[in-house]
This record gives sequence, C-alpha cells and structure tokens, in this order.
Amino acid sequence: MGLLLLCNGFFMLLATLVSGIYDDGATLSLLTAALTTLFIGIMAMIYTKDHRKVVKKKEGYIIVTFGWLVMTISGITPYLFSEAIPNVTDAFFETMSGYTTTGASILNDIESLPEGILFWRSLTHWIGGMGIIVLAIAILPLLGIGGMQLFAAEAPGPSGDKLHPRITDTAKRLWLIYVGYTLAETLLLKLAGMSFFDAINHSLATLSTGGFSTKNASVAYWNNQPVIQYIIIVFMFLAGSNFVLSYFAFKGKIQRVFKDEEFRYYGGFVLAFTIIAALVIYFNANLTEETPGYNMVWGKAESSFRHALFQIIAVVTTTGFVTADFTSWTPFLTVFFFGLMFAGGSAGSTAGGIKVIRHLLIIKNGVLEFKRTLHTNAIIPVRYNDKSVGQDIIYNIIAFFVLYMLLFIIGAMVLGMMGVDFVTAIGGAATSLGNVGPAFGELNPVSNFSGLPAPAKWWCGFLMLLGRLELFTVLILLTPYFWKKT
Repeated sequence: MGLLLLCNGFFMLLATLVSGIYDDGATLSLLTAALTTLFIGIMAMIYTKDHRKVVKKKEGYIIVTFGWLVMTISGITPYLFSEAIPNVTDAFFETMSGYTTTGASILNDIESLPEGILFWRSLTHWIGGMGIIVLAIAILPLLGIGGMQLFAAEAPGPSGDKLHPRITDTAKRLWLIYVGYTLAETLLLKLAGMSFFDAINHSLATLSTGGFSTKNASVAYWNNQPVIQYIIIVFMFLAGSNFVLSYFAFKGKIQRVFKDEEFRYYGGFVLAFTIIAALVIYFNANLTEETPGYNMVWGKAESSFRHALFQIIAVVTTTGFVTADFTSWTPFLTVFFFGLMFAGGSAGSTAGGIKVIRHLLIIKNGVLEFKRTLHTNAIIPVRYNDKSVGQDIIYNIIAFFVLYMLLFIIGAMVLGMMGVDFVTAIGGAATSLGNVGPAFGELNPVSNFSGLPAPAKWWCGFLMLLGRLELFTVLILLTPYFWKKT
C-alpha cells in the first residue's frame, strides 16, 4: 500500500509540473496533494519495513482490492484541494471512474478545469489501465479468478513462447509496450492536428480504454477531422486486444497473433457489428455532419462507417469515447449497443466487460452439450487454440457469467430503489459493471452522471470496482469464511 501511494504521489508531481507549465492556478493544490500522498506512503513503508514480504493467496485478494481503494482515496485529493470537484461524493466517483477506466463523469464543464487537473484526471485512467494488465497477467491467474487460469497458460506459463517466467519481468515488458503505444498515439494525434495537450490526454485515455476527454463533446469535437478519429480507432482496437499478442508481434511472431482464437473472434465481431451498424446508420439515422472534401454520397457513407466503427470499438473495448449520441440513431441500435456493453475486449487487455474468451468458451460448451446429450458416455472436451480446456475452468467461467448477470440485475434494482428511472437504472448498472462509460436514459452519451443521487453514485462506484477486479476478487472479501483462520 505504501509503494502504491508513492507511485500515486509521483504521478501527482507530474500533474503539478503540467499545472506549473500552463500556470493554471492549481499548481499549489496539486503539489500539496502530491506531498501529502508521498508522506503517507513513506510512513507506511517505514512502519512495515520489518514485516515478512510473503504474499499468500488471501493476502493477494486483500492487496488487489484494498490497493485499488487506497489509490482511489488518495486520488481524490487533487480534486478536493484545488476545489475542481469540492464534493467528496463527486470526487470519489470521478476518481473511481478514472482508476477503473470506466470513463463515466460528473463534470458538466470539462473545458473550464485547470490543465493540471485534466492531466491528473487522464493519468488516473493510465495508471489503472496498466494496473489491470499486470493484474490479469500476473496476479489473477495465481488466485484462480474467473477462469483466468486459462489465460495464465496462454501468457506467462511454462510454454516455449512465454514472456518470461518471472512476474516482474513480464510486467516490465508490458509496461514498455503500454508506454510505447501511448507515445506513438500522442505523436500521431499531434501530427493529425490536435494540440499536444489534447493529444497526450487522449492517448492516456485510449490505451487504458478509459474515455475521459478534455472536451465537453468528447471526440465528437473532431468530427470534421476524420483522421484523428481513425487514429483513436486503431489504438482503441489495440488496447482492447491481448497485450501479450502485441509482444509476440513485436518479436516477429505474427503467426501467433492470427492463430489466437480470441483475437480472430474479437476482430471478426468488431467487423460484423460495424457493418450492421453502418448500414442502419446510412439508411435510417440522420447524420448532419458534412465531411469536407467529399460529395454527399461518399461523405455520408464514410461518415456512417466511421461513426459505426468508432462507437462499436468504443463500447466493445469499454473505452467510452463518443463521436455521436448513439442512443438517438434508431431503437434497434440502442438495444444493439446495450447488448455490446456485455461483450468486453480480450483477456490481458485494458478493456472491461465479460471478455471475448469467456463468451467464446461458454458458446462452445453450450454447443457441445447437444453432442453430450446424444452421446452420454462420450468425453467431449471444449477446445481452445487446439488445446483441451479443463472442466474446472469451464465451471469457473460459467459461474462468473451467472454472477455477472445477477450483479447487473441487483445493480439495476438498487438504482431503482434510489429513485432512478428504469432505463437509466439498467444503463447505469450495465455501464458501471462493464466499465463502459456512457449509457442510456439520463446517462446517455451527451449527458453524464451528475444528476444521480449521492447514494447512487457510491453504488455505481462499487459496481465499477467489482467489474474492474473480475467480481470474485472483491466479493470473496465479503464472505465470512475468508476471514476465518485456517
């Protein structure tokens, strides 16, 4: 916890530097927040320096969950000290949304905030996004969380193509890829016409699949600059794919990327969904945007395709950027995008949601049940990447899926009890649990979460944490037998 606070304090110093460069009036507040966080972190490390550094399974659950909470609690200080968000509830919501890379916001006028605060807001995304990759690669497989044992076999396991047998070295390699992608996107966005400040902030939010923007209109601000949106599309897709595959690609093992079943289905789903959405938009939706340099037919076709592709990838990867209010296109697309909120990106990515690999294995197992019904004595295993998947992993994934859907229903019911209308409640529960960002009803893409009652904001924050940490990690701490001495 002390080390996490030191990391948080260091990133706050970066935000302080940005604030000083832009002379935005928040420099002292950010510096105070950074020094306070660093001091508490140093005290925590000094106090525990003589304790045994042995992390067992139970400690793993506690470190992951409480680590996220400690980061969030310390992360609210820049908002409170600068009075950019003077309310504790709103500051907690914004910070939890940042670290969990949800991208839901309570801010009504983003562009009026100091540059240092906006940069800190984007940094919370970036820190949380990298934390999730390390979590998925190194920690959750060891804890046996939500079927991620399978991913452990695919990533840092004992195969000839493993990244590295040591967790720390695996994390370092993924950090390099993560940082490299961020710098590359920043450069491309700058060359495409964004200011450097907007470029770095949107890169931080893209690679983390977060969705915080520096503009009130989000990426719709650049609707007349298609190249900017296409650059963000490419990096959203990369951020939603398995970062281990990026490592293999950089090592020249391209065949490993295209042989991966999850990646093929991930890309196939995005393409198929985009074609469906683009056709519906082209023939039914009213796009008032006119793209410079194109005639009306080509301009409308390109615009329909771009908006469809952007929003499909933004929702599937749970990034949460918007180029238009997709809830206003057609009733069919509203329901369509609601369903996509439960998709999720690839395992080992920064995306939230259920994940493609889980959907794939549940479907495969369901199809095989027909064969098992006819051939009761036959042993017919589920296969993934030409390998047999253990039945224990299938049971784990089914349990995760059932629990996820149950929590979605409970989440919506609780929001309803707090006075939230039906459409807003189911949208709020789905987007919070899936870490998506925009939702439906009062939480549509052109609105935000500021109108929710205070208890509903805390509840949504809890759902964000549940979804981000793969459900079991948090829920197991709420069971009495977890705390019993063994």
